[in-house]
Amino acid sequence: DQPNNAVSLNVFNPGEIASTAGTSGVVYGVLGDVNYDPKSRVNTFAHANYTTDLDRLGVLLCINGTGILNAWVHRNITPDVSYADMNDLAASVPIGSDGVKIIPFGNGAERVLENKEVGCSIRGISFNKHNRAHIVRAAQEGIVFSFCYGMEIMQQMGMDIKNIHAGKANMFLSPLFRDTLAGVSGATIELYETDGSAGAAKGAGIGAGIYKDHNEAFASLKKLAVIDPDEANRSAYLEAYSAWKEELKKL
Repeated sequence: DQPNNAVSLNVFNPGEIASTAGTSGVVYGVLGDVNYDPKSRVNTFAHANYTTDLDRLGVLLCINGTGILNAWVHRNITPDVSYADMNDLAASVPIGSDGVKIIPFGNGAERVLENKEVGCSIRGISFNKHNRAHIVRAAQEGIVFSFCYGMEIMQQMGMDIKNIHAGKANMFLSPLFRDTLAGVSGATIELYETDGSAGAAKGAGIGAGIYKDHNEAFASLKKLAVIDPDEANRSAYLEAYSAWKEELKKL
């Protein structure tokens, strides 16, 4: 399904990245040479346009604790508000959630942690300072930070992550999630109106010769939004991410 999703987003060439953020989350990037992570924290396999003469390999990062964490927070912390209102609550709190950190790995073992099952934890809460808005923001930040933690592994493999393509759905509907991902990763995010089924159909069309190449196949792909990194707040995002990684090291 992830190669299909990448194809639907016109991701074919080295350095191009596709992402999803549903119940679980995925960052899927294309490499132009044969490489892999010796610890199998991310997985490498042939991408849809791989040939014996053209190395096009997909590198897949999966984070199990993505939208399922946001849904848990909705059910248990903010059942009285909509997801859109949750985003507004989170936006009322500064970057870094005033020190609240959520480790989002509560949906089973995570490959990015070498198959360890560390569970989800909420850390740094002060009963005198924090409220549910801090938890809502810390959840979204924790998901983004786990994405970026895995993306660092992909970068160590030689992947240059400058542009992330995603469908406008699930967690990518949240402006805070998008802004945080762009702010920490330094990548521009492009949102499109598409899904994996369109990728399967377009890929089949390319293979059957209905389209001469992927440029023709995706000429009608509709870009909905572009989110550039907020350079003014970049240091705040990176400081929050660094503090989150320090908490992760303690587990």
